[in-house]
Amino acid sequence: MRNRVYLDWNATTPLRAEARRAMLAAWDLVGNPSSVHAEGREARRLVEEARATLAGAVGALPRNVVFTSAGTEANALALSPGLRRSSGGPAVERLLVSAVEHASVLTGGRFAADKIGLIPVMRSGVVDLDHLRSLLGDGPPALVSVMAANNETGALQPVAEVARIVHEAGGLLHVDAIQALGKIPFQIKDMGADLATFSAHKVGGPKGVGALAMAEGLTGLDPLLRGGGQELNRRAGTENIAGIAGFGAAVKAALQALSEDAEQMATLRNQLENGIRGIAGATIFADEVRRLPNTVLFTAPGLKAETAVIGFDLEGIAVSSGSACSSGKVQPSHVLSAMGYDPAVAQGAVRLSLGWSTELDDINRALEAWRKLGNTLLKS
Repeated sequence: MRNRVYLDWNATTPLRAEARRAMLAAWDLVGNPSSVHAEGREARRLVEEARATLAGAVGALPRNVVFTSAGTEANALALSPGLRRSSGGPAVERLLVSAVEHASVLTGGRFAADKIGLIPVMRSGVVDLDHLRSLLGDGPPALVSVMAANNETGALQPVAEVARIVHEAGGLLHVDAIQALGKIPFQIKDMGADLATFSAHKVGGPKGVGALAMAEGLTGLDPLLRGGGQELNRRAGTENIAGIAGFGAAVKAALQALSEDAEQMATLRNQLENGIRGIAGATIFADEVRRLPNTVLFTAPGLKAETAVIGFDLEGIAVSSGSACSSGKVQPSHVLSAMGYDPAVAQGAVRLSLGWSTELDDINRALEAWRKLGNTLLKS
């Protein structure tokens, strides 16, 4: 029996060996990181080492990094009315989010529904900057949320330009960088982000750990969870020591190999796309703009995503129809709908995403499966 091929890295990644070792070591510790005795201090050391690692990786100060239970919680924590700069100025009163954001951002965090506005995107999936300027000029100060890289198409947003526009209007910028970390360079200061969110299991760490990083000089963050002074009084609850240690180890490993891995993934992605285009009239979404080096979202006339995902699975290839955060059901892509594609097209989108251990043989097997599926599923 042939080994399976995993091409759903944007949904979750395999656990890195470095993360596994860090977690095993952490599970042997007995201390609570809030305790002052030696056992507690040792647990605290692991948490703070991971905090410093993540902070260094994204250009934040350790005191401005908050660990959470997931990227979803980190997004909810970030989307908070009342945020402002400590240097002065009014607090944000409304939220503007791009139409292609992850569901955890589209729900608006703790902003009231009537305080949330949608920023349209162009056909490429890139945010409409002129429309953003118009929205910012029509109301009180806003928190704007624009993701660094789309989880479905891989399209990269012009975050630095968005930040300049937002700051000129007196607003703040949140960046969901969950798909970007470990695939492309991401520095909060270079991007101009005021808040950025991350998730461990997208970078080779364990599931169930996320983080919010903030720029220096931001105030007004209202904790989601209260009842203790953990995480610098920004999130109550005993820390997931093993998960956080694994997160830190995964980030360190990912950053060390970032350039080499990105180059390898881009080479394989291009080969994959060239092969896909030659079968059944397939097209690649967002291929005219800068994208993550590992992501391919495609469709073909008459293709149904649910049937294609099952077909790939039966051929031993794990792929998806887009986001894996919607109760496991194959649903039309809101990202493609926001990009202006017909619902019938959105229902046929299939995503293949690569990772650091993807090999040429994996690409060849995926293309072999697509040839077979294209010849059977799309026969007129």
